[in-house]
Amino acid sequence: MSTLRVTAEVLTVHEHPNADALELAQVGLYRAVVAKGAYRTGEAAVYIPEQSVLPAGLIEELGLTGRLAGGEANRVKAVRLRGELSQGIVCRPKALADVDLARAAAEGTDFAERLGITKWVPPIPPTMNGDVESAPDLLPWVDIENIQRYPDIFTPGEPVVLTEKLHGSACLLTYVADEGRVYVSSKGFGAKSLALKEDPRNLYWRAVRGHGVAEAAARLAERLGARRIGVFGEVYGAGVQDLSYGADGRRDTLGYAVFDVSADVDGTVRWLDAAELLEGELPVVPRLYAGPYDIERVLEFASGRETVSGRGLHLREGVVIRPAVERYSAVTGGRAIAKAVSPAYLTRKGGTEFE
Repeated sequence: MSTLRVTAEVLTVHEHPNADALELAQVGLYRAVVAKGAYRTGEAAVYIPEQSVLPAGLIEELGLTGRLAGGEANRVKAVRLRGELSQGIVCRPKALADVDLARAAAEGTDFAERLGITKWVPPIPPTMNGDVESAPDLLPWVDIENIQRYPDIFTPGEPVVLTEKLHGSACLLTYVADEGRVYVSSKGFGAKSLALKEDPRNLYWRAVRGHGVAEAAARLAERLGARRIGVFGEVYGAGVQDLSYGADGRRDTLGYAVFDVSADVDGTVRWLDAAELLEGELPVVPRLYAGPYDIERVLEFASGRETVSGRGLHLREGVVIRPAVERYSAVTGGRAIAKAVSPAYLTRKGGTEFE
């Protein structure tokens, strides 16, 4: 999941092709449906991204009572309005009436706290939960921003790699070589430096033991001379999320695929290519493309059918974009990495979004 920031943005306004009373306000590569005439190109307004949870007062002010997602109808989710995908909310809240939004846009001011907006945290099913312990040596995962929100993470023509983004649950494993210790965690617990105590009923431990992930991490640590190895994989299948890829999370056919690896060598943590290091040792996420970066090509690859099962059983969630050579990004303030999500995935019916 990406970080939550509610910022002022300078808009580009487009006609809505199917509605005379509506327009499309563009932020980055996102477009949000707005009332016609409410905004003009070059003006600034507040952009509230998907997965934001809004307070009741703001929902009422924006005229969105009963129209948002979630059990409490307070979560922003992508929708189609008169045939056009609308991602996020563009508005000018009364609480910011005294704010120079153009200046705030230039300064990147975050209004989430002032507006009482929080980030939605997916529920944790019992199979993904468990007793936890402190794990200061755990190598954490990083939030991935959406390329449509931050299209300047990569430059046109830059060599990149696209891998399929799987709709499962992220499993974090850290192997500590000098102790022979294995820590297993979820994305949520891992962000708090907590690991799950081993339990044969736990989804992540079942995947780790069933696929020999700890043993592969130990071999990799020896090859690289690393003190710690982080193996980050997606656990998937029926019973995990609504997209199963032909696997069953409730049985021995539980799916698992590595999407990233990090290594602590001589006190420096580096991100490494999972396919180059673990191909043939562990299942890895499908690599869909390697070549020059082009945003239109990225968005094309984000849609379509999944390739994990080899049978195209259902839609694809999206893709993850990485540079061919790992690098820092001033846009993210960390790794140059991003995701692009399929519109069909965002608007599917009956989808699950567990941690």
